[in-house]
Amino acid sequence: MECEYFGICGSCRLYEEGYEGQLSTKSAKIAEEFSPYFSGDITVYESKEEQYRSRAEFKVYHDDEGSFYAMNRADKKGVVKITHCSIVHASIARVMLPLLDEIKKHELGYKLFGIDFLTSHSSGDVLASLIYHRALDESWSEKARRIEQELGISIIGRSRKQKVVLSHDYVTETLHIAERDYHYVHIENSFTQPNALVNEKMVSWSLKQLEGIGGDLLELYCGAGNFTIPFATQFDRVLATEISKASIIAAKRNMVLNDVDTIDFIRLSAEEFTQALDGTREFRRLEGLKVSDYHLKTLFVDPPRSGLGEEPCAFAARFDHLLYISCNPETLLRDLELLSQTHEVQSMALFDQFPYTHHLEMGVKLRRK
Repeated sequence: MECEYFGICGSCRLYEEGYEGQLSTKSAKIAEEFSPYFSGDITVYESKEEQYRSRAEFKVYHDDEGSFYAMNRADKKGVVKITHCSIVHASIARVMLPLLDEIKKHELGYKLFGIDFLTSHSSGDVLASLIYHRALDESWSEKARRIEQELGISIIGRSRKQKVVLSHDYVTETLHIAERDYHYVHIENSFTQPNALVNEKMVSWSLKQLEGIGGDLLELYCGAGNFTIPFATQFDRVLATEISKASIIAAKRNMVLNDVDTIDFIRLSAEEFTQALDGTREFRRLEGLKVSDYHLKTLFVDPPRSGLGEEPCAFAARFDHLLYISCNPETLLRDLELLSQTHEVQSMALFDQFPYTHHLEMGVKLRRK
């Protein structure tokens, strides 16, 4: 990928050796760091080299020359104005400049300081969130609706304590996994995987690791059901927890979209679920659901960048099978030091969700010793 902002824009940091070079460097580092826990080959899943991001956030910079998209500079000295971005999905790239033109034409740029984009890899639908330092009135809504119609996109207006949805606040994504299509509602301002094609590979690899285990599955940090719904094909029942109310609502909606009825989504943190399972605390959110009825011998976790930590790792050690997806190799390495006391690593994979950066997603399948 060629980009005139390499070395200036703070988004992409690894660019001097090209895509293959940066991925090779990251892969070698991971293999060395994780060698105490796994001596086999780490499966590496590549990304597209450009136009891979389905989510993107841009600042809006205003000066005497007009309004521009902007990103923080790599040297942390202010921002760099940009006219395009090579890593965003083609559907986002297509509307970026026309949207700014329409905002200028309809005089909607006053105190606009950010634009977030969300698109669907499968359909190409685009949702743009315009973020302001001012309250939005009916006049704003009328003009924004005209832009929706002219560009064929959906627009949301945001300001402090205000969210204006003109048509809808989501896009619908379709992922092809294990020779089957899965459908998901991705809601604006909630977490979704940013690299749809790598996400397909990540879910497919994870599904393969769980083949033949059977019984019931417990999933912590389930989000909107990205992994949960395909996993339901491998288990009798799935119990999935998530602390975000919006994500749980989306997950239940996605379950219906995919005609799945063997999942119970519950809004509990990992700590709260442990308390419920051990009977040390009761929750009204579990009313009508007996956790003790589940035969849980497999645990799947996809925690935030902070990883699991000591107490959740002690909880994870109870399970015969553990599948861990990590967005932070540093905290994964820390957690493996604890988990390796009771479990051994059977397979490991690396998913290059964020090309040209130091970030990686990893997958580890562990089994009780």
